[in-house]
Amino acid sequence: MKEINVGIMGCGVVGTGVAKLLMENADLLESRIGLRLNLKYVADIDTATDRGIIFDKGVFIPDANTIIDDPDIHIVAELIGGKTAAGELTLRALDKGKHVVTANKALIASSGGAIFRKAAEKGLDFAFEASVGGCMPVIKTIRESLAGNRIYAMKGILNGTCNYILTKISKEGCTFETALGEAQHKGYAEADPFLDVEGHDSAHKLAILISLAYGMEMNLEDIHVEGITGITPMDIRYAGEFGFKIKLLAITKNHGDRVEARVHPAMIPEQNPLSHVNGSMNALTINGDAAGTTMLYGAGAGMMPTASAVVGDIADIARNIMTGSRMRVPILGSPEKNIKKIPIIPVTEISTGYYIRLEAADHPGVLSRISGILGDRGISIKSVHQKGRRSNGTVPVVMITHMALEKEVQRALDEIASLDAIPEKPVLIRIEEEEQ
Repeated sequence: MKEINVGIMGCGVVGTGVAKLLMENADLLESRIGLRLNLKYVADIDTATDRGIIFDKGVFIPDANTIIDDPDIHIVAELIGGKTAAGELTLRALDKGKHVVTANKALIASSGGAIFRKAAEKGLDFAFEASVGGCMPVIKTIRESLAGNRIYAMKGILNGTCNYILTKISKEGCTFETALGEAQHKGYAEADPFLDVEGHDSAHKLAILISLAYGMEMNLEDIHVEGITGITPMDIRYAGEFGFKIKLLAITKNHGDRVEARVHPAMIPEQNPLSHVNGSMNALTINGDAAGTTMLYGAGAGMMPTASAVVGDIADIARNIMTGSRMRVPILGSPEKNIKKIPIIPVTEISTGYYIRLEAADHPGVLSRISGILGDRGISIKSVHQKGRRSNGTVPVVMITHMALEKEVQRALDEIASLDAIPEKPVLIRIEEEEQ
C-alpha cells in the first residue's frame, strides 16, 4: 500500500483545519507514518463559501455519501457536528468498513454506546481525541499512558468560552453579559452560547472521561450540571478575599462502587495550578495511584488545535492499517466485555465546603438565627464576613463552611430563604480543596 485515502465530512472550522493540515503537512506526515495520506474528498453541503484552500479538481464535493460509498476510502473524519445526521453517517461509514475519526463530543456522550458496539462488531478503529480538550492528548493519556493506574479523581477546565468569561469578569469586574459579548466577538463563543455557559459542553466531555477512566458505560443523564450565568463580579471579588478563584470545573472522584461526576462553578485555592488557567485555555488534572497528579494544559478549541488532534488520530489509524493492526487499543481502554455499569452519586449525597452569600436585613439577631439553622443541619461555619450596609437597609453576609453534606446545605438554605429578613435567594458556590 502506497497511500491511505481520507475523506472529510463537514468543512466548517475544524474540517477546514484538518484539510489544511493534511495538505500543507503531507510530506511531514508521510515521513513520520511511512506512507502517504491522500485527502481524496472533502464533503460539505456548502461548496460556495471560500475556505481559504485551493482543492484539486473533484476533491470538494457536496454529498458525504460519496465518501461513504467509495470503496477506496480507508478513513473518514466526521466533522459535521450535531447528533442526528452525524450519527447516521458515522454508523453507515462503519457498516461500509471504514475507520472513523471525530471531534463530536455531543454525539459520543449521547450515542457512543451504539457507535462503539458497531466499531467492535466490524473490527474497526473509532477515534475521538479531539472531542475533549482540543489539542491536549487527554484521551491518549488516560487510555494508554496511564493504563497501569487506578484513577482516583479528575478535575478540569474543559470549556474555553466559560473560562474566558470568568477570566474577563475577574480581571476587569465587568458583567457576565459584557464578557459574553466579547467572547462572541472574538469567536470564543457561539451566537447561541447555551451549551457552553450552562455547562452542558463540559458535561459531554466529562461523560467521555469517566467512561475511559473507570471502564464504565457512558452516562450523561446522571451528571449534575450547573452553568456560570449566576456568577457575579461581587462573588469573584469575595472569593479573592478568601484566597480563592472561581472556575467552571468538571469534577469526578472514584468511590469504587460509585463515582462522583459533576459540572459546576467552584472555588479553588489560588495556589492550585488550575486557578491560573486563564482566557480560553483548558486544563485537566488526573490523580492516579502510581503516577500521582498529572496536569495537561493547552488550547481547548479553535481550528488548528482541534485539527491537530484529529490528524493525530488519523495518523494512529494509518499506522494500524499499515501494520495490519485493528483495534489494538480498545475504544474505551478496556475490552467491551469489561465495561461496567457504575452509578453516579447524586449531588445531594456529596460533601464539600461551601461559599454562601446572602442579603440580610440589618436587624439584631438575624445572623444568630442563620447560624442556628446551619448548626441544626450539622453545618459548621469556618469563616463569616459581614459587609457594609446597602442603601435598602440590607447587609451582605458571606460565609465559608467546613465540609458539609449537600442535601443538608440545600435544606438549610431553603429554610434561610423563607425568613422575612432574607429578601433574596442565597447564593451558593461549592469549594474544591486538595485535602478533600
